[in-house]
Amino acid sequence: MKNPVIAKMLKYYRKANNLTVDDVASYLEKCGVSVATKTIYGWESGQTQPDADILLSLCKFYRITDILGTFGYSKNKKMETMTYSLKERDIIDAYRKNPDMQAAVDKLLDIGR
Repeated sequence: MKNPVIAKMLKYYRKANNLTVDDVASYLEKCGVSVATKTIYGWESGQTQPDADILLSLCKFYRITDILGTFGYSKNKKMETMTYSLKERDIIDAYRKNPDMQAAVDKLLDIGR
């Protein structure tokens, strides 16, 4: 049984991360999976779905951390996994890893604590 949310979210995350279908195909090739761009378009349109191993590789590439929630299998979806691009996640990660710089970033962005 196909899950239509998978197609929707694969397309959403590819576009949110400013990736082309060719970028995805190249990444999967590096993972040892050879797929045509037509196949990726098929996944994103819901005509077919990637197998579990490929889906997990795509989640890693797109930095999807709440896999079940993202694809509609959990009622505890985290909105952040649906709205942040790769760049935004990198910024958040850097902010969290550098507590000594947080006050300066907060001031720069005029964020009150």
